[in-house]
Amino acid sequence: AAPLSGEMAAEGPGSLFALSAAAVSRSMGALERDVWALPGHLLRGLLPLLTVFRLERAEGAARRAGLSTQPIWRKLWDDVMKTRPPNSENITCWRKKFLETFFSNVLHGVLDISSDWRLNDRHFSPLLHSSPHVSQLTLCNMLQGAVELTAEHNQKVLENLAGSLRILKFQHLLSSDQSIRRSLVLLLHRLIHHGSVSQVSVYSWPVPDTVLLVLILSMSAGFWRSGNALTYHSSPCGLCREDKAQSQESAQERAERGRWDEREWSDGQNQKGSPRAPEEADAEVNGCQADAHPNSVLSGPRSPPLRNQACSEASGKVPSDHTSVQGGSSPRCISDKPSCHPVLQKTRRRLKSAVGKKRRCPRRSRGLYADPEDLYDFVFTVAREDNSGLLDKNSATEGENTENWTSPSPGCPCAGRAGCKKRGGSAGIFSLKAAHRFRSVSTLELFSIPLTGETCRTLSNLLSSWVSLENLVLSYNGLDANIICILSGLRALSRHSDCRLRVVRVSDVFSHMPCMELVRCILSAFPQLHTLSVSFDLKNQLEGNRPEGNPSCSEAEIPESCLEQLEIRFPREPLHTAFLLPVLKASKSLQQLSLDSATLPSSQELGLLLEVLKECNPNLKKLSFHDVNLAEHQKEVLLLLQDPVLQEITFSFCRLFESSTTEFLSEIINTVKRNSSLKSLKLPGNRLGNHRLVALADIFSEDSSSSLCQLDVSSNCIKPDGLLEFTKKLEGHIQQRGGQIQFTHLRLFQNWLDQDAETAQEALRRLKAVCSVVNDSWDSSQAFADYISVM
Repeated sequence: AAPLSGEMAAEGPGSLFALSAAAVSRSMGALERDVWALPGHLLRGLLPLLTVFRLERAEGAARRAGLSTQPIWRKLWDDVMKTRPPNSENITCWRKKFLETFFSNVLHGVLDISSDWRLNDRHFSPLLHSSPHVSQLTLCNMLQGAVELTAEHNQKVLENLAGSLRILKFQHLLSSDQSIRRSLVLLLHRLIHHGSVSQVSVYSWPVPDTVLLVLILSMSAGFWRSGNALTYHSSPCGLCREDKAQSQESAQERAERGRWDEREWSDGQNQKGSPRAPEEADAEVNGCQADAHPNSVLSGPRSPPLRNQACSEASGKVPSDHTSVQGGSSPRCISDKPSCHPVLQKTRRRLKSAVGKKRRCPRRSRGLYADPEDLYDFVFTVAREDNSGLLDKNSATEGENTENWTSPSPGCPCAGRAGCKKRGGSAGIFSLKAAHRFRSVSTLELFSIPLTGETCRTLSNLLSSWVSLENLVLSYNGLDANIICILSGLRALSRHSDCRLRVVRVSDVFSHMPCMELVRCILSAFPQLHTLSVSFDLKNQLEGNRPEGNPSCSEAEIPESCLEQLEIRFPREPLHTAFLLPVLKASKSLQQLSLDSATLPSSQELGLLLEVLKECNPNLKKLSFHDVNLAEHQKEVLLLLQDPVLQEITFSFCRLFESSTTEFLSEIINTVKRNSSLKSLKLPGNRLGNHRLVALADIFSEDSSSSLCQLDVSSNCIKPDGLLEFTKKLEGHIQQRGGQIQFTHLRLFQNWLDQDAETAQEALRRLKAVCSVVNDSWDSSQAFADYISVM
């Protein structure tokens, strides 16, 4: 209260209301209920004088009074955080933004709560009261945050996070000791396996700790073991523990059911036409459904059975006991069961319905680990175990088809490669049979993390059964030839009928295979994908050395797909339409297409592309070319601009006017003026200069039928006087049209506006009265040579 009084004194004598409000704010403990009943005009003046603890509790009363606390939380952000958050214009709830950032800053020790009187309240526990508002959390360096969150005094904080947290990020991690890893295990188990985290992202780890990385990957995929390794302050995980009586009851019921099933099985062999209970009929139809898809059992009685493709395929390419618990399922853990390939001998057992036993797990078999306290037992249990050891060897069929699982099907370049085949084992590959299966996340993102061959094989094994995975992002991981191993795991995953993968993004420095070959390989395995992005900086000179006898993905037939967004960044490869066109023809639902850094062998190639887009992709709304030389393709550019379906067209750094005449610019303007469907035109990096920018203002002339809303002229050597002239011409057109114009956004990044600050400010001021302007304070002296070339 002292700082509050000091502030009021500094402002001079306060009004009676201000003095009363200050007094009330100091006695909120006793007056809170009465304060919430105050009329709105009184409550409005009191809210800014409350501490964070009381302000958060005042939300309901403010809402009932028709008041918004957003301005108060925004001022709190400015006063306490003292920074402008990125994308602040998109923040819809400053209360959540403040409390979420406050939680992170307090957790990592970068915010002193004594720095502001509004943070000081004896009832306010910083982590506890802000944790329900945290949906995204980043852990850094030595994982001090994980240690703090799993401390006994923060047990309630961890419970709150388990319900609120959706995105968990790791950034700039360092190697850690055993105790820190154990804290990380507890954290991941609570937040993922028994929580609501749906996305795990790992950023910027130049020299990753293999043990730590495998822990994060495996637990994100839902794999871990229960028992003493998951103790929480010397007590077993309460969410995994079953009461002794329930365990004994379940064991007794299973034994009785097993005896009944044996009798019923014998009767079924002798009387195949006899009627059976619906449960047994379902069990037989679905083979090993109860074991391989425990999630369907746990989802409730009479849940519709999902057919286990791995059990029905004779090849046995995907082990059924690796099927993941769905990302959105009830957070329980499931013991892995023996393989179901021996025909129905063990599949007739029915698991007891889990209704009424939420967040509990069936008891696991004992004796899997000699020392369950050692985390290395899990990560490196099979330090020299071959991949085939991950399959159950109870049946000869599985043993014979181990190669079929670790190697992809014919038609993909993975076949026959050494990337995922036997190499005497892999340190990082753990025994999936010996692990429990818990809830798993639906999004995995790995940015700037070098992945070794062994780590890639581990990830491949996890991916092969990660059916809850919906989004996979692998960015600059140095995969090179290991991309084959990742593809092998993805192809195994595609054989699961309940696979949910919809978004795949792969980017790296070197490409091990041509971009179009990788695109076709992924699409042939996952026709249900909605988004596919493949991006490489440089071409690997050795990519052409392929083993003989392996058919290329470029020759495989592509089934009709659900693809809606396709992005390809070529490492300076020629754009051969012979490989791209079949992809486009199979993607009838395509809405966005982006081609980056491709070279066009001839005008005929681009003409064929446009023809197929028009005929086969009627839903295409956005088309983007970046760093593609279109200087000699003026006819095709005009055809695109007059397309009646496209709503957004991007020609970024495409040298549009490198060898063009004045007539070409006029044709572009007239074409856009006649196109009423085009909403956004992006022309960054095409050396427009002042005179071409001024000419573009005619798009909005009185005789125009254009519906253009957004124009991007970034990186176009535009000077302040040219921008001012464009502004004046635009104002004239708007006046002629009676103020009726749909133009709303103008982007001006990296132009020459610092050459004459006064003129630039006048142009921007007048432009902002017409539309939203986005620009920056770029130093144009860095691009002087480019400017000279345009003069």
